[in-house]
Amino acid sequence: MEKLNLKQYQELCKGTAQNFDCPHKEIMSWGLGISGEAGDVAGCIKKTVTHKNDQTKGIRENIGDTLWYAAMICNFYGWDFDEVLAENIAKLKARYNSGGFTHKEAQRENTRVDWNE
Repeated sequence: MEKLNLKQYQELCKGTAQNFDCPHKEIMSWGLGISGEAGDVAGCIKKTVTHKNDQTKGIRENIGDTLWYAAMICNFYGWDFDEVLAENIAKLKARYNSGGFTHKEAQRENTRVDWNE
């Protein structure tokens, strides 16, 4: 199977997407779709862990579907998927500057967190 970079993947996703006449319906479809697929990932993980029913193939498939919807949302807004991911890493590095997640670093201004450290 050929490996793709994100730019290729994002472009190829367009060829597998439904065409919409209404931009509101289009972004709604992509937004609801990503939510549904992320829920399917969670369901497969739950079945694998709590039901001892190996759904790792389903996890992998649904991650791909989730990323497809993410690519389509980026396409809708004209965003480069590579740039979105780079911005996310930069944000996380700034937020978790200790090199790993800590509860103190996870707290945001004006949020209430009752985690025990």
